[in-house]
This record gives sequence, structure tokens and C-alpha cells, in this order.
Amino acid sequence: MEELQVKLANAVGKIPSQGNPLVSHKFGADPYALVFDGRVYLYMTNDVLEYGEDGSVKDNTYGNINKIGVISSADLVNWTDHGVITVAGPEGAAKWATQSWAPAIAHKVIKGQDKFFLYFANNASGIGVLEGDSPIGPWRDPIGKALILRSTPGVEKVTWLFDPAVLVDDDGKAYIYFGGGVPEGKDEWPDTARVMELGEDMVSVVGEAQVIPAPFMFEDAGINKHKGIYYFTYCSNFYNGQRPEGSPPAGEIAYMTSDRPMGPWTYRGTILKNPGHFFGVGGNNHHAMFEFNDAWYMAYHAQTLSKAMGVPKGYRSTHLNEVKFQDADQPIQEITANYEGVPQIQAFQPYERVEAATMGWNAGIATEASPDGGMSVTDIDSGDWIALSKVDFGSEGARTFAAAVSGAGSAAVIELRLDAADGKLIGALQVQPAGEDEAEYQTDVTGAEGTHDLYLVFKGKPDSKLFKLHSWQFSQ
Repeated sequence: MEELQVKLANAVGKIPSQGNPLVSHKFGADPYALVFDGRVYLYMTNDVLEYGEDGSVKDNTYGNINKIGVISSADLVNWTDHGVITVAGPEGAAKWATQSWAPAIAHKVIKGQDKFFLYFANNASGIGVLEGDSPIGPWRDPIGKALILRSTPGVEKVTWLFDPAVLVDDDGKAYIYFGGGVPEGKDEWPDTARVMELGEDMVSVVGEAQVIPAPFMFEDAGINKHKGIYYFTYCSNFYNGQRPEGSPPAGEIAYMTSDRPMGPWTYRGTILKNPGHFFGVGGNNHHAMFEFNDAWYMAYHAQTLSKAMGVPKGYRSTHLNEVKFQDADQPIQEITANYEGVPQIQAFQPYERVEAATMGWNAGIATEASPDGGMSVTDIDSGDWIALSKVDFGSEGARTFAAAVSGAGSAAVIELRLDAADGKLIGALQVQPAGEDEAEYQTDVTGAEGTHDLYLVFKGKPDSKLFKLHSWQFSQ
């Protein structure tokens, strides 16, 4: 096979063999997890770079964020980008809202139908809810207004009315946890955390919100149930004064336990230090715990990607590490955040159609919504690449490779390589100049047996965008 000699782009943020951050072609903060139908879906505040008049990157103001990003995975290393949910603003599902921060997601079967409920913070002034029929929507506003406002019973003194978390209990009853902030003079016991019962329809609240007496509460409510015990987790505040012995240090994830969903609660300690302790760049600390395939994980954010880009100015990326439950005195083992991430829990299967915006690592690319649904890999220059971890070609191996592309302005090639961007070449797909209509191309493959990392390396005319990649698939 004739090889084009071009300079390969370098991965930034997420380096091959590392699992964190989960994606590096976009940001995503305040993660919240949904496990459904064999996949983990993560919903994230859609951080986007802001620029000053001189073109330089400004500090993240959060004021323009009205979308929520969604990614999913079956193996916890290769992630599919599902794009963004336009939540707030004139083009959003909830037109009454101006922002969408810190989402939470819940699934419930209502009248025999799977229903999904996406809760979000309209800045710090209220909490809204959207309803959908699948984890990726489409989404609609079921009530046309905020679900929780300062007029809601029991929340009048909550400083920041945001950061929801939701639990659907074993008996079908559901509860929403939220709140944060530090009233003047109340650093130690701000009493701004709340829990409230949701209605059976998941889009109404019942009764009065109850106070969760979380020491040094700041933000980031979380809720989980494990072996009959309820775990309320949160981020501690940044009070610089003296703290009583046993109090949570500043900016750490702390937790409380109860044998009831609305308390009373017992403070237990902290389980995740501030991101600055691990990555050398701090900021706020936000997390979500979930169980998947009989193991527990914590998703959290840190400024690792923006640091790697040279702009650590409040733009955050989601990470994943394991959670270990242990004895009754200290039920959760302290979590070590790192770039390594978590083990891949199953090999990737290449013999079904793969959305192009599915990757473990990448260099140089971007993604965008396709007109016919799904997400495409775009902004492709010669030397850019995407890669997938631990692809299982089987003992018989692959024989052909096909890909759907559009917008090719000139001839280009997708090189298929094993284990590195310059690794063993197993096939080269020729892409011909074409219009904006999607076209499929196919090529033979040799030497693709067993389990390997797979690199799709894009090569073509220098200094021009090559094409858009929509999907791909191997055949035996």
C-alpha cells in the first residue's frame, strides 16, 4: 500500500493508554451519570472557550452556558459523543431559562414506558426539568416553568438554588437533592443543602424541602444507595478560617450516610481531594458516583485539558476513577484521581456500525451534529487521527473496512493502523472528491486479527480540510 508521508498530529489532554480526561476534543463539567441498556451516559455542563476582544481566551464566566453535553460508553474508555442538548434560551427546550448548569438525570418507567428526566440549574436561581423518551432525547419541557424556585416550601434560605441530584428508590418514590452557597457568617454550618420528594410524575415536588445539615456545605449534591444505606455527597466550601477537627478540608468531596432517603444524616468524612492536589490546577470540585457492571465509579471534573492547551481558566473536563466501599466505620475508601483512569471492562466490537464520534483518543479533530442524526468527525486536516482502545478483531480477523464520508474537496486516504498512529498498516481507504452528499467507500484489510488499539489516520492535501467522517465498520 502506498503511504502518504505527512506529519502526524499530537494528542492533547488525553494521551494514548491514559483514560482521563474521558474526551479531549471538547470540554464537559459537573458530570452526572445514567446507566441504561448496557451503557453509561454522562451529562455535563457544556463549557466552551470564551474570547476577549483581542482574541485571547478569557476566564470562564459560565454566564453563556445554555447547553448540556452528552457522551456514553459501554467499556469506560471509548466514548461516543452525542452532541449537546440545547436546554435554555430562545432556541432551547426550556425557553423560560437562561442557563443550564450541573445536570442530573433519572429514568423511570411510567405507564409501561421508559421516561427520562433531565434536571438542570438555571444559574443559581432555580431548577428546571426536561422529559425525553430516550437517554439522548429528543427533549421537551413538560411544565413550562421551573420545578423549584425560592417560593418552593423550605428553600427560601438556600443561597444557591442549583446542583440537583435525583434518586428513584426501590419502592418507586423519587427524591431530589440540591442547594449550596454560604450565607454571611455561616461558613461551618451553612444549612443550604436540601432534599425534597418528587411527585410520581417526576416533574412536580411534594411537601416541604428538608435541611441536610452538611458541614461546610458549598455545592454539588450527590445521592446514591448501596446495600440499603443512602449516601449524600457534596463539595465542601473554601472557608479559610480554623475548622474543627474532623471537618472536611476546603474544596473536597465529603459525604454523609442515612438509612432513610431524607435523613437523619451522619457525617462520615471526605473521599476526593480538590483537583489541584492531583493535577496541579485547582478550581471547584464536582462529582457523581454510579454503579456499572457490579463495580462503582466516580465521575468528576478537573482542568486537565485546558491546562494542556495552555488556558487553565475555568474550563473543565470529566474524569473517571473507581470507588471502593469498605467497612462500616469508613464506608468509602478515599479516591485517587489520576490520568490513568479505569480499566476497559470489555473489548470494542468493530463488526457493527460505529458512529464516527466514538473514540478513545484523538488528535486535531472536532465533532458536529449530522443532518440525519448522530455526530460526525469534522475539522480534519492531513495528519489528524482518531483511535479506539482494545478493538477485538477475533481469531479470523477483518477482511474489509467501509466508511461513510461527505464533503471531500480532494482525494484523501484513511489509513488503518494498529497500536499507534504510525503502527502496522492493515488497510488504506481511498476517499474521492465528492459533494456534500454522504458516500460510502470500502477497502480490503489484511493482518487485523486479535485485540489491538485501532488508529484511523487521515491523510490528504495539506492546508485544507479533508472530509467529514460519519460512520465506519469492519466486516469478516
